Amino acid sequence: MKVLVGLDIGGTKCAVSIGVPSENTINIKCKEKFPTPEQPSETIQLMMDTLDKLLVKHDLVNNVAAIGISCGGPLNSKEGVILSPPNLKNWNRVKIVQIFKRKYTVPVGLQNDANACALAEWKWGNGRGCQNLVFLTFGTGMGAGLILNGNLYEGKNDMAGEVGHIRLANEGPIGFGKMGSFEGFCSGGGIAQLAKAHAEKLISDGNPAKYCQTFEDVGLITAERVGTFAKQGDHEAINIFHKVGEYLGLGLSIIIDMLNPDKIILGSIYLRQSELLEPSMRKVVSKEALELSASSCKIEPAGLGERIGDYASLSVALNLLERDHGYAK
Repeated sequence: MKVLVGLDIGGTKCAVSIGVPSENTINIKCKEKFPTPEQPSETIQLMMDTLDKLLVKHDLVNNVAAIGISCGGPLNSKEGVILSPPNLKNWNRVKIVQIFKRKYTVPVGLQNDANACALAEWKWGNGRGCQNLVFLTFGTGMGAGLILNGNLYEGKNDMAGEVGHIRLANEGPIGFGKMGSFEGFCSGGGIAQLAKAHAEKLISDGNPAKYCQTFEDVGLITAERVGTFAKQGDHEAINIFHKVGEYLGLGLSIIIDMLNPDKIILGSIYLRQSELLEPSMRKVVSKEALELSASSCKIEPAGLGERIGDYASLSVALNLLERDHGYAK
């Protein structure tokens, strides 16, 4: 029984997974998480120790077909190097693929987290069967993974899909270092910025929203808090999500017009708040996007749900085998 190994490297936690692939699905046999150590060398050693322990425990030492690594960018997927991700202090040009290939002597692949999630949805989620697929992270940030003409598209230097940097308005919340950007309006931090500015105005006018009653509480506002109050019927919180939905529709319209995809799949915040976001999003898409392209593009939440991160790095391993090594299940 050949298995795939997935390594997920995050700013606060890492995970090691082992999965058994079959037709259109994968069974995650085991997974172990741990806090990310401060130094890259410590993290890599801990991942190796964890993987070795899991392989021995499940009698899979000689069964690894490939290893996939998912990590925040920037990185160089072709050379297998993690450059200097903002959420991973001290990780500067770490040749992580070479390190794991040397120890385990199997194919090893590296992708940024948006690309890895796109691959996961394409292999096992709502993107199965698509030739042209866009996955949007819509979480802490707004990034995209692109499957174009049946292949992962990375661009010249792994910077394809940075849709969060697109400016949608001259003014607005800041995301990706740019005011009024797609990420500014459509991310956890951007929603919080919108809600804080709106709350301060309402408090100053003497008519505070339920999600924030006083200036002292403004610092407590998060996207999750606004979503909770919106679901409880707070009109002002609902309006925040309607506005976010409008800008989401604007961003999606640009993607639809440029790439003419079969499907756009959204993760994280859209998974939790689609009822609040979808009506205003679809209204804008119907107005802004080319009708022929929009009518043929399905917009859906991630089929793998909140567990998409569990599958992401494993899909990098599978894609590497299928693309470069003629792998057949």
